[in-house]
Parts: sequence; structure tokens; C-alpha cells
Amino acid sequence: MAEEHKKGFNADMVWEDLENCCLRDSSCAQCQGQECTIGYAKECIRNFQKAPKKEVPEGIEHIPTADFKAFDEMDLEEGIAHILKECKDCKEDHTEDCIINVIRNCYEVGLLGDPHPYEGSALQYLIFLSQNFPEKSEQIAKFYRG
Repeated sequence: MAEEHKKGFNADMVWEDLENCCLRDSSCAQCQGQECTIGYAKECIRNFQKAPKKEVPEGIEHIPTADFKAFDEMDLEEGIAHILKECKDCKEDHTEDCIINVIRNCYEVGLLGDPHPYEGSALQYLIFLSQNFPEKSEQIAKFYRG
């Protein structure tokens, strides 16, 4: 199954994960769209589905880091694990505005409070999480392996 993830960006799976995280109108009273971290990530996926491009122009700069909604942690952890599987482990060719990086950063804002560095390697990132967020990293690693 890991080989399947190397063949291309699975936008449908990412969309489904974002939908699972979305609090919907019932919890938010009114959708905030791109002012919400999940809403912003969903907009990035919509744009990708219309015109597939690896980069989100100024994607990192537009992440709403002041969004303090309480999302379901398990859904965010699963979303991070799945987006890590989409990563091509580009290492030194990593770009901050890669759609995968932007979406992972959106999940991080919801789960960890801030976006965190990524060096183009899912394994290095999982090690970073285990050192800095041990209680969250266990579940993310479990979803990643699963």
C-alpha cells in the first residue's frame, strides 16, 4: 500500500480527511472559509483539483494561524499521518509552499497551536514530533504505520 502513495497526490483522500476535521456550520455557527485552518486547507485542495500544481502560491503566508477552534485531535492526527504518506520525501528539494506542506501546517495549527519545521522527510518529522510532542506523536505514528 505504501507504493500506492508514491504514485501521486491523492487529493480525494486528503479532502475526505479535511471533511472529517471540519466542524461544519452546526459547531461554527457560520463557515469562516479561508479564515479557518481547515477551510483554508480545503480551498487549497479545491484549487489543486481544478488545476493540479505542486505549489500553493504564498501558501504558508496565508495559513490562518490565529484560528483557535477546538478540532477533534484524533481526526487531526489521522490527517497528519495521511498527509505524511503523500510526502515524496524530497529532502533538500522540499519547498515550504508545497501543497502537502501547507496542508500539514494547517493540521499542525489545529493540533499543536503553530506550524512546525519540515525538512522533506516523513521519518525526520516523526522523530521531531516524538521529541517535542510525545503524547501526540504516538497516535500519528500509529496512523502512519496503519
